[in-house]
Amino acid sequence: MTKKEKATFIMSTLDDLYPETPIPLDHSDPFTLLIAVLLSAQCTDLRVNLVTPALFQLASTPGKMAQQSIDDIQHIIRPCGLSPAKSKNIHRLSEMLMEFHNGIVPESFEALEALPGVGHKTASVVMSQAFGVPAFPVDTHIHRLMYRWGLTTGKNVVQTERDAKRLFPREKWNALHLQIIFYGREYSPARGLKLERDILLLRCGRPAEIRKWTAP
Repeated sequence: MTKKEKATFIMSTLDDLYPETPIPLDHSDPFTLLIAVLLSAQCTDLRVNLVTPALFQLASTPGKMAQQSIDDIQHIIRPCGLSPAKSKNIHRLSEMLMEFHNGIVPESFEALEALPGVGHKTASVVMSQAFGVPAFPVDTHIHRLMYRWGLTTGKNVVQTERDAKRLFPREKWNALHLQIIFYGREYSPARGLKLERDILLLRCGRPAEIRKWTAP
């Protein structure tokens, strides 16, 4: 199969498996989504969703979050890991939203990526899921699957995002990146993969990747 043929088959399969694409991180508006995505770095969505209710009960707007102490924020978010850095970033980005954006999360990649702790992937998630702007956030899971399927060289997430945007139609990006994450969790995990269940790896995978998961 060519890469384009693989992309078409992958989109069709994922549409059948995941016709709905609910956002995995609980939130109520762009600000709470931004904070949840920031917390999800090196942390599961499940754990983030366990932590954020207490955090958003304390402060659910940039103005209220900026009034909290970094120590109080860190105490709540500690289970998410990297809490010293994340608490400082949450506090400072809340201050910056008040100082430079009238307390509103900006609808701009450039403005979002200027906030502390907000990289391109986090900005892409907010732009796509909060504002509906076509984006293709690439995390380690999508990076791994794109490589397994032979759709990218797998060298880095920047290259993977570029390859994904070239192969998949723009109007599919926002739903597709979630569908790929859902599929990876259910059928194609990093460890313990059962090859007979992984439809896309069997049909689209690199030969070396298939051999890796084939019992001797």
